[in-house]
Amino acid sequence: GAASYLAAARQLSLARNTAAPRLSRAISQAMQELGMVGGRFDVSMDRAAQPSSHGIDDIVFKVASHAGMTPRPIAKVASGGELSRISLALAVATSAQGSAGTLIFDEVDAGIGGAVAQTVGALMQRLGANRQVLAVTHLPQVAAFAHQHCVVRKQRRKTGTTSQVLPTNAQQREQEIARMLGGQTISPTTLAHAREMLAQAQNQAQAAPAATGKAAL
Repeated sequence: GAASYLAAARQLSLARNTAAPRLSRAISQAMQELGMVGGRFDVSMDRAAQPSSHGIDDIVFKVASHAGMTPRPIAKVASGGELSRISLALAVATSAQGSAGTLIFDEVDAGIGGAVAQTVGALMQRLGANRQVLAVTHLPQVAAFAHQHCVVRKQRRKTGTTSQVLPTNAQQREQEIARMLGGQTISPTTLAHAREMLAQAQNQAQAAPAATGKAAL
């Protein structure tokens, strides 16, 4: 009856009140690594106007992308790239509790580069330790961290445009990373850079036992 519902809902609220600040801190910390320095993630909890199957709480995820900003509802203030990075931070923060076998990130690296891109690649590689991670990326710094690398190509035909997803072997992968670095014309310099980037990502994976699972990129 109603009394049983309220008792269960109050227990759920207590658990949420304990978990909310811990989740906020974990995601805020991950945001710093993902190029959102000074950003903050807050879990706001209020009493819901009406009880529901989810309990008696009204929960809103709020975010401040930069220092000095007041956290506001995430859907109103975060850009597409920021939403992707926050979703990555959320996946990293809850990876031990998550049960999803596959995580998909579409251009999570939008608007970033350099060291932050390497961090994004390393975090996704870490997530790939115990689940499959699929990511669409245009950055070689991210692609180099994957355990597998596929290339998406579009072809125009008389009947229309088709897309192909082609796996790469070791040599083809070096060529593809080099193309991502320097365009269609691959020079010995860009090829050497691609090999170095792949070797660094592999060494980092070997140095971190938690990042040795299967993943695809």
